[in-house]
Amino acid sequence: MLRKGIIILGLVLVSALAYGQKTERDYLRSGNKLYKDSTFVKAEVDYRKALELEPKSTDAIYNLGNSLLMQQKAKEAMEQYEAASHIEKDKMKLAQIYHNMGVILQSSKQLPQCIEAYKEALRNNPKDDETRYNLALAQKQLKDQQQQQNQDQQQEQKQEQKQDEKEQNKDQQDQQQKDQQQNQQQQQQQQNQMSKENAEQLLRAAMQDEKNVQDKVKKGIRVEGRKLEKDW
Repeated sequence: MLRKGIIILGLVLVSALAYGQKTERDYLRSGNKLYKDSTFVKAEVDYRKALELEPKSTDAIYNLGNSLLMQQKAKEAMEQYEAASHIEKDKMKLAQIYHNMGVILQSSKQLPQCIEAYKEALRNNPKDDETRYNLALAQKQLKDQQQQQNQDQQQEQKQEQKQDEKEQNKDQQDQQQKDQQQNQQQQQQQQNQMSKENAEQLLRAAMQDEKNVQDKVKKGIRVEGRKLEKDW
């Protein structure tokens, strides 16, 4: 009787423990309630506990991504959405996953990737008007972005061209100034050369005059006045 009682007690205890243990769905429901109450940090905790019990629960992965996104953790949320997109088979849920991925990409100005995410969402749920609106908006934003980039590029090219012209003008001015200085130096050298030649000419003329005077003296001719008379 004692052994039987122990066995029965043991069964009761096991049943109580099994009854008190939470399942993945329990944590998921608890997380959803916390999420609706805007208690996103606690909701994140419950979603992670659900994933510990069922790592491939796409509902837990997706909702975890939502709770992270509401905490401004966009990068971590994107990681959860990408993980869910590789596992989820339900088209409606896939559409929601890609829609949220598009929202994150759009907010970070990654418009080409954002457009592809919205297109993928519409492939899974063509009737999603909100996604279609977001897609049209993203396409317009991309067009405006490209136009702005083209304008910025043209403006940059104009500025570079002006800078090049300015540098070319400066180079030309520097060259002109250099040429002018060289011309002035050449003119100065020529003037100096002419002055030297003039001085040499004057010197030669003076020497010639002196020679002429000496020759006249030797011949007994006065340089100025009448001819000297010869003494007898």
